[in-house]
Formats: sequence, C-alpha cells, structure tokens
Amino acid sequence: MNSSPKPIAELKNKIKFVLSDLDDTITTEGRVPSDSYSALWKLKDYDIKTIIVTGRPAGWCEMMARTWPIDGVIGENGAFFFRYINKQMKRYFASSPELIEGNTNKLNTIKNEILQKIPESKISSDQFCRMFDLAVDICEDIPPLTKEQTQQIISIFEKHGAQAKLSSIHVNGWFGSYDKLTTAKFILMNEFGLTEDQIQTSCLYSGDSPNDEPLFSYFENGVGVRNIEPYLPTLKSKPKYITQHEAGKGFQELTEKVIELNR
Repeated sequence: MNSSPKPIAELKNKIKFVLSDLDDTITTEGRVPSDSYSALWKLKDYDIKTIIVTGRPAGWCEMMARTWPIDGVIGENGAFFFRYINKQMKRYFASSPELIEGNTNKLNTIKNEILQKIPESKISSDQFCRMFDLAVDICEDIPPLTKEQTQQIISIFEKHGAQAKLSSIHVNGWFGSYDKLTTAKFILMNEFGLTEDQIQTSCLYSGDSPNDEPLFSYFENGVGVRNIEPYLPTLKSKPKYITQHEAGKGFQELTEKVIELNR
C-alpha cells in the first residue's frame, strides 16, 4: 500500500495535460460551479490541454466535447473518446459498436436482477443517453445505499462476467476489457503523440473515488480532491497528491497550482 498523499502545493512538474474525473471532482453537489468552469478556460488560455475522464454517458460527452473549453472527453468509463476539432467530431471506440445490442440484452438481465434483489436501488436517470454500460444509482437521486447493498450490486455484475466500478454516485457495469486508464493511455499516445515518459512528466490526473484507482496507480501526478479521504484506507493505490479543498474547489485549487508552474 503506497504512502499517504502529499499536499498539492508540493507538485513540481510543469503540467501540459490535465485529465480529470467529472462528478465530485469538477462538480460540487451535482453542479459545475462557475469557478470550475472558469478554471477550464484558464487552462485553455495557458495552452494546457484538458480531457474529461468520466463514467457519464455518450449523450453528455457529445455535448461537453462540442461546447466546453476542453480537448476531449473519455466517457462511460473508457468506452469511447470524443473530440471536437476543426468543426468535426472525432470519435474513437474502445469496444465495437456492433456489440452494443448483444451487450445491452445481457445488461438488461443484470438490471432486472439488481432491481429485484436491491429494490432500494434505481437505474441512473441518464441511462437513456448511454451506449455501452449500465449505471446503477447509489446516491445521486435516491437515499444512499449501504456499503453492503453497493457491494451486492457489484457482485451481481461480476457474477455475469461484467466489469463493475464504483464511483461517488453510481455503480457502472459493462462488458469489455477497457477502463478509464487503458483508453486514457491510448488517446494520449495516439491522438496527442505522447510517449510513456512524457505522460508521466507532463500529465496530471485528478479524481475522487475508487474507480479512479487505476489512474492513481499509473500517473505520477495523480491528484485526489479532498473528498477522496473516506476511500483512502481501502485504496491499494492512492493519489500522490491531495488538495486542501473538496470537489469543485479542489479542482480550482489544483488548476491554480498547474498554472503557477507554467508561468
């Protein structure tokens, strides 16, 4: 188990790429604060590329890629990457779209079992926007489920051979070998031309929950916003740094540090 995170103030590397989770990292209580949105514009003004890495659905990601001051979105926990550039939407899929129908049928079987066995759970309200995964609400629009109920949901996904990841608001499940990390590495190397060494020295990843653990393990400049603290005792791979503030204010804090290092 790696050591406790250091304060973000100790970050030294000159960062040229900021990859960030969305919910409870950039957002606060489900909203994007004006200061978080301003932080994205500040990064753009300093020519620091920003990529959102989220479990949110394709419909959301299409909108963010097209309208936000960012350089792309990895969505549905690594299923795809959308980038709007030169008035064209570029799309990369980690899983074949031809498999969607078959996987949807299998996910529907899982959905029915989850709702039967954990009736307090609910399917995420944004499920209709999704292409590849099933999102089960554990606290976003319902009273929080217990840890035991959440683990039971994960176990049902895994029993059917699906991957399952816990975020701060959902359990997401899908069929395929991809995840946030594999797609992030592929995009940084193939879309932006970075080497492994360049990724480690010039890229930063920020997140807040257990589904960010593979990225915390990989990125030398892995940053947790303060609200990750309840998960730290159970994470085998912790972020290297942590902000003083939670959620959106934590993202704003790390943005100011990144800009300071680039001045």
